[in-house]
This record gives sequence, structure tokens and C-alpha cells, in this order.
Amino acid sequence: MTKFRKLINIVIGLGLLLIGWEAVVLTGKYEPSLLPSPLMVLKGIKELIENGTFFTHIKLSLFRFFIGYSAAVILAIILGIILGWFQKIWDVIDPIVQVLRPISPVAWFPFIVLWLGIGDIPAIAIIFIAAFFPVLLSTVSAVKKTDKTYLKVARNFGIKQPFVLTKIILPAAFPNIVTGLHLALGSAWIFLVSGEMVGAQSGLGYLIMDARNSLRTDLLLLAIIMIGVLGLLLDKLITLFEKWVGKTWGISSEPGR
Repeated sequence: MTKFRKLINIVIGLGLLLIGWEAVVLTGKYEPSLLPSPLMVLKGIKELIENGTFFTHIKLSLFRFFIGYSAAVILAIILGIILGWFQKIWDVIDPIVQVLRPISPVAWFPFIVLWLGIGDIPAIAIIFIAAFFPVLLSTVSAVKKTDKTYLKVARNFGIKQPFVLTKIILPAAFPNIVTGLHLALGSAWIFLVSGEMVGAQSGLGYLIMDARNSLRTDLLLLAIIMIGVLGLLLDKLITLFEKWVGKTWGISSEPGR
């Protein structure tokens, strides 16, 4: 019943959004070239499907995102566990991370293009940078906050490294690491679009630039909507992954449980 209720709420929310959108269009204050109607956007979807580019743009954006995000998460969790465990090393690395973390991934784009050229790689690199630091910092923090009781139990049972890190620390820290995964996903998805707007010839970010240059606001709005919808679906996938890992390890990342 709870899942059905959530579905109903989603349908109602999206329905209200469409009604509000159509109501603004019907006021006549905006030309169709400035604010296309939902029907015009649907026609844009049909056009892109017919010329074979609709699913191509989505597929390539998701491919770039998956590669960059996965690489960032894997490396950040491995480094985060190590740095969180060895406090002295983290004390040296922390100032470097705090200097690099606030720099927007887009600021690196001129160097990324010079070093890596154009195409898929620059977009993937930007996604990697955007996702890396949130996961790294959340992992380090989670490892440092691990209940010392777990470590005492591990010593009593004679568990040695690296099994302490992989069997004790990682499962205990995972509920807090998940927060970084969610933050990294949102950040990486946003900067995927930025990377594709500048350094790619395909994808949703490229579709935005191409639609703008062609004065096709219907396709422009379509790309924006697809970015939002796919971002929501990706976040739901992370939530499902979180629940699967929690069930597998017998833990829960939900507060109070």
C-alpha cells in the first residue's frame, strides 16, 4: 500500500506540474518559441525518435555517467577507507583535498581538453571529479566514526588486516557512505551536462546546445525534462542499491533502525 501511495503521489505531482505548465501557455503571455506547450514537446520527442537520435543521446549520456561515476565511487571508497583508518596519512592529505574540493570541475575543463582531447573522455573526467570528493570525504568520516566495539570484537576473534577493513569497517561505515553516494550522484549528473555542452557531439548536454543554436525551444525543454527524469531514476537506483547492500550485509542505513 505504501508503494502504491508513493506512485499515486508521483502521478499527482507530475499532473499538477503539467497543468500549471499548460495554464501558463494558455495565458498567451509567451510565444510558442519562448515557451513551448507540452504538446509541442511531445512532438519533439516523436521527431527525435523518428530520426533515431532520442535514445542515442540518452544512451551516450548514461554511458558516460556510469563510467565516470563508477570509477570515482570505487576509487574514493578504497582511498577513503585507507585514509580514514590511517589518521596520520589523512592529516597530510586533508589540506590538499580541502584545497581541490571547492574547485568546480568545469574550471578544469580547458586543461582536460588540452590533455585528453574532445569526445567522451572529457565528459567522463568531469563526472569523475564531481563525484570523487563527496564520496571520499563521506567515507573518511564514516570510517573515523566506526564504533570501536567492532574493532575490539575483531581483535578478540583474531581477525587480521585486510579483513578488518573489508569485513568490519566497510559494512559498519556503509550507512554513512551512502550519503556521499547520493550527493556525488547529483553533482556528477549536473556536471555531465556541462561536460557534454562543451566537449561532446552527442548526449543530452549537446542536445541543449544544439537546440539553442537551432532556436528549437521545444527540443531544449525536452532535454531539460529528460535530464530531470533520468536524474530522479538514477537516485532511485542508488536507493535500491543501498537497500540491497544493507540486506546482504544485514545492516540498515535508515536512522533509528
